[in-house]
Amino acid sequence: MKGRLRLLLKSTAVRLSAVYILLFGLCAAVMVFYVTTVSEKLVERQMEQSLHHEIAQLDQAFEKGGIRLLFNMIERRARQPGANLYVIASPQGEILASNVASLQPGILEETGWLDKPFRYEGFAETNGGDRFSHAIGYVIELDNGMKLLIGRDLGDPQRLHKIVRQALLLALLIMGVGALVIWFAIGRNALNRIDRMSAASSKIMAGDLSQRLPVAGSGDEFDRLSNSLNLMLDRIVRLNEGLRQVSDNIAHDLKTPLTRLRNKAADAAAAEDPEERRASLEGIIAESDQLIRTFNALLMISRVEAGAVAAEMSPLNLSAIVEDSAELYGPVAEEAGMVLDVENEPDLFVHGNRELIGQALFNLLDNAIKYASDKEDQPRIFLSLKREGSDVVVTVADNGPGIPANRMDDVKQRFFRLDESRSKPGTGLGLSMVEAVTDMHGGTFVLAEAENHVPGYSGLAALLRFPLASNRKR
Repeated sequence: MKGRLRLLLKSTAVRLSAVYILLFGLCAAVMVFYVTTVSEKLVERQMEQSLHHEIAQLDQAFEKGGIRLLFNMIERRARQPGANLYVIASPQGEILASNVASLQPGILEETGWLDKPFRYEGFAETNGGDRFSHAIGYVIELDNGMKLLIGRDLGDPQRLHKIVRQALLLALLIMGVGALVIWFAIGRNALNRIDRMSAASSKIMAGDLSQRLPVAGSGDEFDRLSNSLNLMLDRIVRLNEGLRQVSDNIAHDLKTPLTRLRNKAADAAAAEDPEERRASLEGIIAESDQLIRTFNALLMISRVEAGAVAAEMSPLNLSAIVEDSAELYGPVAEEAGMVLDVENEPDLFVHGNRELIGQALFNLLDNAIKYASDKEDQPRIFLSLKREGSDVVVTVADNGPGIPANRMDDVKQRFFRLDESRSKPGTGLGLSMVEAVTDMHGGTFVLAEAENHVPGYSGLAALLRFPLASNRKR
């Protein structure tokens, strides 16, 4: 229990809640002091105004009817409920009439408003309760030397002060208890979620990459963190799977060219005829170049999948790339006895890497020329770019033999080659690179039967779909 409490107190949410409660308490204390002080001052000011009015009336009565009328008015008013305090004293300070039992000594020696509240004893307090009460007052010296004290008991503002203070303190106590309960509930919930995340993290660090951090579905910062880390784990799993596949494929598919390379080196070492040795060395160079191209393709795919070239992406005119590709491969197709049909919609922009998108198009055009050339009657290649909604679609199609529908996903795997294509030059990495480039650009790469997308073509169609860039050429 102490350990969980210690962890709870270390929680950021709990610490922030504690700071909030402390600040709330300070603000509430200031509010209590301010409200009670202001309310008390307000009541006292109203009492002073009432005394001013009373003094003016008594002064008029004294001027009009003398001491007798003044005594009668005071006697009448002193009997009313909630009456003011009245004290009449001789010039020597002897109390002649009053509605109080005793008065604080020395009060009648002053005239005008008393500097501070004075203490007095009323007739009601002599038999119990607090003996003395406090009041504010005004002392008037009459023409005959007599003095008149008019006062007002401070019980009402003091009771108001007490009631307001008790009410505010009670509200503060209730809010404080509620805040503590919420604090504990939030902190405990946060601690439980952190415990679950820590348990999942421990299993992941132990090697179980199938584990995922828990998501409560509330959409708070814990869920956002869990979702981000889960996406990162998914990417790590994909990269690990890709690495495993690459390792397996390298061990399997590169074994044959390395064996041929070794055999050619042995032939070159054993050859006595210079021409034979020269032919063996040229074969070694050709095999080495093929291996270098294979490893360069693997490195390019790895860079793309790892996002190492993401910072090099910028708005670019995809129409210009398609036009450059058509100009480059037009003569190649013509030399192979093929026709290259081009449909290019102008000024379509995407956000991407020009080198990678160009390389992907080159790979698709290379494959189209390679396999469409087997067609006996007029082989053709189709290259197009058009806009579809918020996307742009690049299509490369041919009227070659095509690929069986159940193998179209397989040919995207690294080093995978159909039996019919093993006699063709290549590394088996071209389509893998195209898919990696398309994924990096947030697009899709689809292989389909050409007749479903390009009229008059019966081979394979490769479709690259990219999001259209919002900022076009200015």
